Amino acid sequence: MQLDVVDLRQFYESRLGLIVTRLLRGRIREIWPDAAACRVAGCGYAVPYLRPLIEGAERTVAFMPAAQGVHRWPPGEAGLVALVDETDLPVADASIDRLLVAHALENSEELRPMLREFWRVLAPEGRLLVLVPNRAGLWARFERTPFGHGHPYSPPQLNRLLRESLFSPIRTLPALYFPPSRSAVWLRAAPAIERLGARLGWWAFAGALLIEVGKQVYSPTGLIKVSARERRRRALATSPAAVRFERERERR
Repeated sequence: MQLDVVDLRQFYESRLGLIVTRLLRGRIREIWPDAAACRVAGCGYAVPYLRPLIEGAERTVAFMPAAQGVHRWPPGEAGLVALVDETDLPVADASIDRLLVAHALENSEELRPMLREFWRVLAPEGRLLVLVPNRAGLWARFERTPFGHGHPYSPPQLNRLLRESLFSPIRTLPALYFPPSRSAVWLRAAPAIERLGARLGWWAFAGALLIEVGKQVYSPTGLIKVSARERRRRALATSPAAVRFERERERR
């Protein structure tokens, strides 16, 4: 079951959520130092982590699942969000270079169809980066944060799921070593704990996992059932963000 967008937004606007955002952005930058000239998309609730990737990107769009809900993003700027069916994204085949997925795999009721859709929209040399709760970590055991909802994963489980969905794992990074507490003491100590955990490799204490995968360029017959022309037709009937994304791509 998807978390509500109101709850997600409230968490990420809290002091704990802001620290989580800063720490996870740092881990994401280790994997993707920049997204220069890339077509970037986020799916699930990825907007807290997309901001650094906008700089230099060819274009950016955020897809929020209909079951979750949507809010405007970025604040005070032209909207870059589309409310979508997570199994039918309104962009053409192989049109995304960098796809960041957060709070989606652990909550989706149509997990494998969603992963097949990610495969469809990802460019042959593109990269998918998935953020999920770590099954062994403390964060998966407390419902006060989004990482305490849905189905958490261990690294082997996540690798196996993505390989079965025609992705090739490249690397996995643990994150969020400090406890999911709103205590001022723990929040002040969070950056130091994060550095220590990353240095010592405390996988069992990490609250979240980040895994980067590439796209296998072969697929079973019938994996992609809808033509690119039909996908483009659907895109023109959706949100302004998706429409701008597709039109700019076609002009190149």
